[in-house]
Amino acid sequence: MELKNAVLAVTVLCLALLRGVSSQKPAVAATPAPAPSPAPRHVDLAELLSLAGPYGTFLGYLTKTGVITTFQSQANNTDQGVTVFAPEDSAFAAVDGAALSNLTADQLRTLMLCHGMPRYHPLSSFSALAASSPVPTFAGGQQYAVNVTDAAGTIRIESGWATAKLVSSVYSTSPVAVYALNRVLLPEQIFPTAPEVAPVPAPAQAPVHGDKANDGAPGAAEHGSTDAKSLSCRIDSGRLLAILALMVSSLLML
Repeated sequence: MELKNAVLAVTVLCLALLRGVSSQKPAVAATPAPAPSPAPRHVDLAELLSLAGPYGTFLGYLTKTGVITTFQSQANNTDQGVTVFAPEDSAFAAVDGAALSNLTADQLRTLMLCHGMPRYHPLSSFSALAASSPVPTFAGGQQYAVNVTDAAGTIRIESGWATAKLVSSVYSTSPVAVYALNRVLLPEQIFPTAPEVAPVPAPAQAPVHGDKANDGAPGAAEHGSTDAKSLSCRIDSGRLLAILALMVSSLLML
């Protein structure tokens, strides 16, 4: 009797243990936290201008005045982006040196600010900019706004004494656009009188190809004469071979 009670007690205890084990939920593995997304890589405007082409003079003025920091901050920290108009070195060389060297620090800084817009503008938006001109620049105020024209795809930026042609797109990916100009913008508020500016050199004419290129060219007649002599020699050689062949044929028939 005692043995039966002991077996019964052990059985009940085992069942209770099994029920407790089956009722426990398996531990759920913790989901690892996602890795933080990498910080966005910003376009380094100073590096871009130093590597992209002849913009050393412009970059020097941007650095000297601190405007490069203004442009870079606009590109990195705002949703609007930035558009920079970069005159080529030849554009600065065309302006009378005294006109730029006589500017005060504030005037030079304002001049550099006139070469940027506090918004990203792709090339496709310039027709709309032309319709809504004048367009404000970083210099602020209506007196430093620029007029944009778009005539059949030829884009020009007008400011005071200068009308600059947009000659190429250096970089254009949101939020940064950099365009090359063939002129320095010269607002009247900074330059009361028009500075002396050398004319833009005319583009070089493409060489003429084809038969017309040889007309009147040195050596053309001589070359033609040489070709004619060569052709005559080939004809005489052919006649000689034909005569020799006839002679051999006649001898064989004898």
